[in-house]
Amino acid sequence: MDPERPAPRDAPPGGGHRWPRAATAVLCLGFFVLGMDVTVLNVAVPALQRELGADLAQIQWIVDGYALTLGAAVLAAGGVTDRIGRRRSFVAGLAVCGAVSALGALAGSAGQLVAARCGMGLGAALLMPATLSLISNLHPAAASRRRAIAAWAAAGAVGGLTGPVVGGFLVEEFSWRAGFWVNVPLTAVIIALAPVLVPESRTAPGAARTDAAGLVLSAAGFLALIWSVIESPSRGWTDPVVLTGYGAAAVLLTCFVGWERRSRHPMLPLSLLRDARVSTGAACLALMSLALFGALFVLTLYLQGVQGCSPWQAGVRVLPLPAALAVGAGAALPLLARFGERLPVVLGLTLVTCAFAVQAGTRTGSGYGRVVVFEIVAGLGAGLVACAATEAVMGAVPRERAGLGSAVNDATRQLGAALGVAVQGSVLSTVYTSRLGEGAGGAVPLPVAAASARGGGGLPAVAREAFVAAVATTAVTAAVVTLVATTAAWYWLPAGAPAVADGAD
Repeated sequence: MDPERPAPRDAPPGGGHRWPRAATAVLCLGFFVLGMDVTVLNVAVPALQRELGADLAQIQWIVDGYALTLGAAVLAAGGVTDRIGRRRSFVAGLAVCGAVSALGALAGSAGQLVAARCGMGLGAALLMPATLSLISNLHPAAASRRRAIAAWAAAGAVGGLTGPVVGGFLVEEFSWRAGFWVNVPLTAVIIALAPVLVPESRTAPGAARTDAAGLVLSAAGFLALIWSVIESPSRGWTDPVVLTGYGAAAVLLTCFVGWERRSRHPMLPLSLLRDARVSTGAACLALMSLALFGALFVLTLYLQGVQGCSPWQAGVRVLPLPAALAVGAGAALPLLARFGERLPVVLGLTLVTCAFAVQAGTRTGSGYGRVVVFEIVAGLGAGLVACAATEAVMGAVPRERAGLGSAVNDATRQLGAALGVAVQGSVLSTVYTSRLGEGAGGAVPLPVAAASARGGGGLPAVAREAFVAAVATTAVTAAVVTLVATTAAWYWLPAGAPAVADGAD
């Protein structure tokens, strides 16, 4: 049975609330906006390059800065959320995201835009763990919690995967700046609803303290790692500066683990990771996010550069992915109830691996049909994994530490997404440049520039062939990642459904 988990301070007795579904809907809406912000600029790459003169590395920082900052800060934010109040953290995060979005809309350079995206990531770090921990406390019964987590997982993933649709429409009808302005009214509405519909909850004062050293070490380590991955194609994988970056990342992250083992108030209690449901569930979420969000970045470039789509057309063409993901999250519920987490996670990751095998067969003559097959199969698998792996993490964490459990879940997911864009973007750039050859390299721009072509089908023929070969290579890379995750889930996630004491919804 699930261990008895004391109700958090300020929560109604028994975890009850008059409008749990309405409160859950508000939290899911906030998470949807957060997910949308991760990818809303993906289809704006050509416009950003034209207006701001950004190169590929800067584009990757604009796309990745949000997820990187969110992933680096969310662990510390989870502890703060438990202490100051989860609803208060949710509202504060929304306020920061809305305010910084307005600054991003006014940015006049690539550097300013990167700073704005990083600022939005800090706001999201306050918001994200609050959503899942509040949902966990609103639904103490296992069956109810699973349904709410499925809705939460679907909301965030669908938000992330529909970001290119929203971004494509805004870029074509207005400009890339509208991708920032759209956040202002959305966050204002959610901020107004939250105090009315969402109950406050927190742990006892002093139960969580900010681990400043852990925060600095983890943030600096992940920053060094992703900087090195992003800069490797342009500087060279064996460049001394890049190798120094990888070395610094290794040292900083090793120091982070050592500090957390000795700290009296660790940001990430390593004992939590000894539970196979937590560590394996979080690892599967990270690796799936690495594969899927990196693929989404590559896919939007492929649709514009090779298939000649406009930003809006490219956004619409990725819609089968979030639609299938929502179906997959719903399908996970009966599997979870009957078989536990291992089966839906393994099945989902297997489907995602098969989807990348389909994408790896892309050729210059491939049509949109192959893209649809990839999106549907990958979406179904990702929905199964997002729901089941999140339930594995949150079901193993005591309710009074829901903020920390949510932060572990969120940090791994977002760092996976950030690394996905960095790794697959770097593989794409490296293979594209290599296949194109030095002779054509000076005459044919990188895909991010060539994708802005209109009326000519995107890239020239020679560049199209090189780019398609690069897309196939990124798909093979992602398939290897998801295959590793599948193996880990099969061996380390507990088999069978955990016995639970279900209460009424």
